[in-house]
Amino acid sequence: MAKDKYTAVWISHTSISDYLKCPRAYFLKNVYKDSSTGHKIQIMSPSLALGQAVHEVIDSLSNIPTKSRLEESLVLKFDRVWESFIGEKGGFQTAEDEHKFKERGKAMLRRIMENPGPIANLAVKIQQELPHYWISEEENIVLCGKVDWLEYDQEKDSVHIIDFKTGKKREDDDSLQLPIYHLLVHHCQKRPVTKASYWYLENSDTLLEKVLPDLKEAHSKVIEIGRRIKLARKLEKFDCPEGRDGCLHCRPMEKIIKGEGTLVDSNEQRDIYILPNPEVEVEETDSIIL
Repeated sequence: MAKDKYTAVWISHTSISDYLKCPRAYFLKNVYKDSSTGHKIQIMSPSLALGQAVHEVIDSLSNIPTKSRLEESLVLKFDRVWESFIGEKGGFQTAEDEHKFKERGKAMLRRIMENPGPIANLAVKIQQELPHYWISEEENIVLCGKVDWLEYDQEKDSVHIIDFKTGKKREDDDSLQLPIYHLLVHHCQKRPVTKASYWYLENSDTLLEKVLPDLKEAHSKVIEIGRRIKLARKLEKFDCPEGRDGCLHCRPMEKIIKGEGTLVDSNEQRDIYILPNPEVEVEETDSIIL
């Protein structure tokens, strides 16, 4: 099959995580489109708003020369970015909740200003708006995703993958996030990857270095799941493992389809909703939906 990015199955860390948790949730988040708008649907939550706002500030720094990167207060930048997440747009039920999450974001950015670490060093910027490559041309599957930060090591002419964590939950050791990031960085720029770390901004001044995933093993794991996702899309079979009543991951999306949510924002691709009484707070996450 000739590669065609318009008919290809695109997979990312976020979409793979959705599928592994619940195929029905994967369908509702990544395939389903509202017939009246032609848009996909998304549920906004306070933790997602926090993650998106902090990441937007950090991402903006990679476009600034190293010496000038921290000249402007990151907190002031955050205040401007936060305008897009005020009230319902950020999934906040009360002004008190919004204030709490906003202050958490400011504290994380103050931590970076006081302990800039890799932010004060040279960085590599992948020249793709959305980094991606053909993980299988024959099977028409593309792997994509945004990597938070690539620190440049001049001595080794190599890069250090860094992922900034704004959620309270620690990334599982068996997470596919770093294997996917290693694959993406390896294929989307020329320098070797020699290091990978997480930075838990809520409670740590320093990075937590992780074992760099093996590329062959990473490819094997990711393409196997990609094939499962491609088959599910071909057969249009996206069953929730917990049956017709749904699970924690797909039930909130089902409520949106039933008209129980409130539309608070929209863009060219997605309609953003909130639920009045979510059964649980959406899991602490800093993922950007792709």
